[in-house]
Amino acid sequence: MAKPLFKKIEFSTIILLVLTFTVMTSFFPKAKAETEVISIAPSSGNVGTTVQLIANISTENGEYTVKFDELDVASGNAVEYEVNATFNVPDALSGNHTILVTDVTAGENDTRTFEVLTSYSLEVLPEVEPPAQLQEGDGIQILLNITGGEENKQYIANVTVQAPNNASYTRLLDMPTSAVGSGNETITYPNDFSADANTSLTGEYKIFFNTTLATETFFIGLTNSTEYHRFQPVDVKAVYKPNENVTLTIVGQELHHSANLTADAAGTVRYTNWTIPSNASIGTYTVSITSVSTITKKEPPDIQNFTVPGFAANITTRNLAGRQLPDVVVQVFEEGKSVVNSTSDSEGLVSLMLELGNYTCKAYLRDKKVGELWINVTGIGLWDFECSITGLKILVLDEAENLIPEAQLYLTPENQTFITDINGTAMISLLPNVTYTINASRYGMLFNTTIIPQLPIIDWFNITIVCPTITLQVNVTYAGNLPINNAAVKIQEIMGGLYYEANTADGLATLECTFGKYRAKVYVEGIKLNETSVELFQNRNVSIYCKYYGLNVSIRVVDYFGQSIPNVNVTLKREGLPQYSGLTGSNGVATFNNIIGGKENTQITVYLAGQTQPCAVRTSLVDESKTIEVRIEKYVVLAGFSVKTSYLVTVIIILATVILILLMEIYRTRRVKTQKGSS
Repeated sequence: MAKPLFKKIEFSTIILLVLTFTVMTSFFPKAKAETEVISIAPSSGNVGTTVQLIANISTENGEYTVKFDELDVASGNAVEYEVNATFNVPDALSGNHTILVTDVTAGENDTRTFEVLTSYSLEVLPEVEPPAQLQEGDGIQILLNITGGEENKQYIANVTVQAPNNASYTRLLDMPTSAVGSGNETITYPNDFSADANTSLTGEYKIFFNTTLATETFFIGLTNSTEYHRFQPVDVKAVYKPNENVTLTIVGQELHHSANLTADAAGTVRYTNWTIPSNASIGTYTVSITSVSTITKKEPPDIQNFTVPGFAANITTRNLAGRQLPDVVVQVFEEGKSVVNSTSDSEGLVSLMLELGNYTCKAYLRDKKVGELWINVTGIGLWDFECSITGLKILVLDEAENLIPEAQLYLTPENQTFITDINGTAMISLLPNVTYTINASRYGMLFNTTIIPQLPIIDWFNITIVCPTITLQVNVTYAGNLPINNAAVKIQEIMGGLYYEANTADGLATLECTFGKYRAKVYVEGIKLNETSVELFQNRNVSIYCKYYGLNVSIRVVDYFGQSIPNVNVTLKREGLPQYSGLTGSNGVATFNNIIGGKENTQITVYLAGQTQPCAVRTSLVDESKTIEVRIEKYVVLAGFSVKTSYLVTVIIILATVILILLMEIYRTRRVKTQKGSS
């Protein structure tokens, strides 16, 4: 009684625990999608920084808002449940701030922290766009700016300007910030600095905001520009002592100009009476000023370069047909003097820099003059340069007028190879009045030679080259070299495009193919039997042996013990071929003759007599004549009948059990009798 009671108590305890767990978990909140900020990048930065926020919300395609503290910075609709928003950090105090994303529909939200960093910057005004530049004696404005600072604080700004001679000039000023930590001030250099501050030196000036918080530079030169074109006046300004005598010099390629000048009462030297000459070469020029009396000694000295750059002059060389012409040498002359030489690129373009003026351009192709062009440069310009070059158009096709791409055309005396395009065409620009020879080939094998005597001077000269036809005879056989009739022989060129097909008669198929390389394939009833490569550079006879055709396959069906099963329906099936069916004989074998094998598996299905459902399905590779054994382990043949193996096993077990019981009963009876006899 103790053991059943223990089992009953143990089972009751388990039931009680399960019920307790079920009741407790019923009070847990249900899992659901929640509004959550996944990431913000970056997590810190200055005012104006672009921030990307990735988040999930609970409402599919729902509306969301993003706030930076209490300020709306982004809104929209989620894509499914995902929020991907960007915004710029607004004006804010330095320190940590809250980014809040809200699911408007569900009323849920989540937050992340963004740290605002204090930013200091400098800006120089006026902004001067190169090639313009400031000159000696000019003043500038310096704009100081703070963002992300402390609230309503008085910052002390130390602004230092370092001149090219390393002399420094400093100005201290107060910079109050607003309620959001922003502030700015503007001062003028040199007026708002010490009395000796100046811009009387040529070179780069450096500005420092409290030494390292921010830096900026500006450049002071002698000229008001670093570039001048022909006929433009050069504006020079420098600072010296009042009424001081100086010498100005401008030198460059084949040019030397000088002038003696005197500073005015304010100490300014100004010279605008010289213009860039009409014949000035493109290049670099140097302007310098020195004191005659050496009253003023400048370090660094007043020396500065400027350039005469020219204008972009783009010339496109073309043949008589208007096609762009590469590899043409264009020589440019001004007043008989060579200015520049350049060679046209693959697009026929020659990019030059030429100054204002009239120029003569001469074109040369392989050291022969092919054209002359006069141009007037008044600024940026484009010109087409027609050259006496004939366009040669070569069309390659076969006797059936199929276009032949990828044909190689070797041209002499140019000693160049050209390839026909997808339209079987090659277009070449050639010098006229020259005899040319074209050797046409495919796959490295010559098939035509054409001579063009004295190419005329015209826009287009057209020639057609015919690729010859080659006869291919294909002999298709199988076992014992027997011919296969009505087999499809398909010929496909290796490069694609050209295609031929014919059926065999007595195993032979004859095709007329264009000169080239091919793949020859043999098909019967849509099944590929074999293939081979064929080079058709002359008439060819090719034999293709099909070992998968006309195979004899026997299917032997046996039971669990390997005994033959007669009168079984066997079917062979392969995709693309008709189904073969047959019955096994007394030896359990079904034979199929003249079937098509291959590299794909054939399905073998076995049906027992009187059954519609298969008892065995196998796959096998039929690549030769052979016998395939299919073992049906579920059945055993007894006295000519098929019996399920499981039934036989059951009967055997029952018989064995009966025999065992009988033996035990006999043994028991004999033992009882023996004991009685002993008594």
